[in-house]
Amino acid sequence: MTAEQHAPAPDQHDRSGNRYSLDDPRWRGEDGSPLSISSLPGLRPDQIDTTERSIWRYHAALPVPATHRVSLGEGWTPMIPANWAGRRVHFKLEWFNPTSSFKDRGVSVMMSHLAAHGARRVLEDSSGNGGSAVAAYAAAVGIRAKIIAPAATSAAKILQARAYGAEIELVSGTREEVSEEAIRQSAHIPYASHNWHPMFIQGTKTIAYEMWESLGFSAPDNVVLVAGAGSNIIGCDIAFGELLDAGQIDRRPRLFVGQPEHWATIADTYNGIDPASRGERVPTIAEGASIANPVRLPEAVDAIGRSKGAAYAVPEAEIYAAVRALSARGLYAEPTSSVAAATLDHFIATGDIAPDQTTVVVLTGAGLKSAERMASVFDGPSN
Repeated sequence: MTAEQHAPAPDQHDRSGNRYSLDDPRWRGEDGSPLSISSLPGLRPDQIDTTERSIWRYHAALPVPATHRVSLGEGWTPMIPANWAGRRVHFKLEWFNPTSSFKDRGVSVMMSHLAAHGARRVLEDSSGNGGSAVAAYAAAVGIRAKIIAPAATSAAKILQARAYGAEIELVSGTREEVSEEAIRQSAHIPYASHNWHPMFIQGTKTIAYEMWESLGFSAPDNVVLVAGAGSNIIGCDIAFGELLDAGQIDRRPRLFVGQPEHWATIADTYNGIDPASRGERVPTIAEGASIANPVRLPEAVDAIGRSKGAAYAVPEAEIYAAVRALSARGLYAEPTSSVAAATLDHFIATGDIAPDQTTVVVLTGAGLKSAERMASVFDGPSN
């Protein structure tokens, strides 16, 4: 038998170390913390299913049998080279996913797991893209979905979730108040939160596997990300860790993370700044990253540190400038995505990202999903 055949079956655990079967329908641990899947072996190139043009080409690295997959063709998104400030960088265009955001990766794996365990109805809370993705994949597999969203969510994102047949409830107040309402309702409806469910993170890690494969089975030097709840940070950390353990790469890429400055809990915590010191939180054009209290904050901060990366609280004016700069290159990225480009600019200016390094910038969603906010950039007084 091979070492892989001797590997124990994966389970899930909370921060206190309590372990639970993957068959356990819980969405958080006994200690109230989020759940994580136990370590899985990394992939070798010969384990990639090249007949699949989706995240399921990496099914050997996913804790859900491929026979149960719920897929709309998510993943395997373009990674295009471009000149940016005299540097050759690669932009990972996540709006080529079925619902036009990276959330489809995580939701595909999460919904596959839930459907395999007999779910017939799910509840999700989202500021937009996550809700659209859950609604789409629930429709694909015949599961009823209820989406609770902030009243201020972009109309295009609400319309998309409604079009898939989801029940929509809009809640006035902050993103945290929306989450609290969802947790109250989870007593009656199975909670499939993309922020809480560990299978969602397992889906997001496939973006790192794609970088590795697209770069000739090597790791980039740097990965630049926008963070709201931090699922892409943690997903990249998991996947590059698996590849490192499998001997497929010799180092972790540095993770450079940006957040809107008044919603920079992960960045501030990493930088030793008390987020409360910024005073009252104000609305940001990058609505998808306006999460004050990320559920997986310690894990996201640890992931940045493990990569020897850095984090930046991005001023609002720099987000606007980044939207314009990307669009000027033919990249119509929503403002939340554009935080990553502003972060790239910052770390180029500091010298942390050097000209001779391989850098991947993840653009998480399309500008078409935030039409009102894109209009405020291009129709505003500064143009």
